[in-house]
Amino acid sequence: MRKPLLRKKYKDLRQELSETQVEDNSLAIANKLLSLDIWNNTFYHIFLTIEEQKEINTDYILNILSGKDKNIVISKSNFEDYSMTHYLLTDNTRIKKNTYNIPEPIDGIEIPSSQLEVVFIPLLAFDNTGHRIGYGKGFYDRFLAQCKPETIKIGLSFFEAEAETIEASEDDIKLDYCVTPNHIITF
Repeated sequence: MRKPLLRKKYKDLRQELSETQVEDNSLAIANKLLSLDIWNNTFYHIFLTIEEQKEINTDYILNILSGKDKNIVISKSNFEDYSMTHYLLTDNTRIKKNTYNIPEPIDGIEIPSSQLEVVFIPLLAFDNTGHRIGYGKGFYDRFLAQCKPETIKIGLSFFEAEAETIEASEDDIKLDYCVTPNHIITF
């Protein structure tokens, strides 16, 4: 299926979710993550939730990471060149929403992509081969290309895999796992 059609389909499906469904499914995803063999790493990159897009509430995952005393890294997006700069999340980190309602750090201790060991990835849809669809700007594909090959890439989705294979370009980087409220899919 073509990416623009899938983007619209999954944005619409998300908007149909109630607040309770978003919270319950977000908690279920966080609980599923606990069974993955990823918790011996040190540096974890996570996205902060865009509430207006009804994204997965990553606060539950942030709590797990904090409880396990992990280094949590969040990003700031540059919409001029579609790049991301990564910062260590600390008690002193100030967060502000940008013009697209993305919560971002204002400043902080910069962390290179090559230091990240696990990356939690937002997405709209994914297929059974590990391809995913985001919002279409390529931020995460550019970012993941800068990570080490062994960096663990985990997509988070409210919905199950698309039955049809998603068209992919050579720049698209596949997931290692995708976690839904009911399943962990390994690619």
